[in-house]
Amino acid sequence: MATLADPSDFELLQAMRAGSEEAFTLLYRRRQAAVYRFALQMSGSAATAEDVTQEVFLALMRQAATYDPDKGSLSAYLYGVARHQVLRCLERERPFVSLAEPETEGPTPEALVAPADPLGDLTRNEMIDAVRGAVLALPPHYREVVVLCELHELSYGEAAEVIGCAVGTVRSRLHRGRGLLVDKLRSNNKTNPSAGDVKLAGCFA
Repeated sequence: MATLADPSDFELLQAMRAGSEEAFTLLYRRRQAAVYRFALQMSGSAATAEDVTQEVFLALMRQAATYDPDKGSLSAYLYGVARHQVLRCLERERPFVSLAEPETEGPTPEALVAPADPLGDLTRNEMIDAVRGAVLALPPHYREVVVLCELHELSYGEAAEVIGCAVGTVRSRLHRGRGLLVDKLRSNNKTNPSAGDVKLAGCFA
């Protein structure tokens, strides 16, 4: 593979198609964490997230030649493969909430929670767990747009590429998903007042 200071995803994919193991390794290191977080936030299961991530990159190795950059970014393509794998898993198994922290950097459900209040770390952890549970309680078609747009900060257009729907559909599902999430958190707060007030970040305004 030709030495590039900062190769694009597509440049790495082209080198990978030409047989470069180094290019695949670089692409994996660049995109694996986001794919894993998406699968974890959608399923609540670390084991499922690991399996999905493995399947995504196996699919990339097998189907690299079929990727068309004119139809969207490679990142969106990987999210799309991950989404398909996660939905298959959700059809087979009931999702559950994992309290384990993803060992990666980037937006997590903590980003939806306001900074720690005077009640301390215990209250903050309770709020974080409440947000995780509320996200996982959403129907999958609402959950995926909340995860993609709020936690992974994809644009409406990018999320539409991943899901394979119109931008308007993403907008409407996200609006409804946000409402369901807020309702769930408010309901949880009423039944567990010791957790304090749950406040969402400005992206939910």
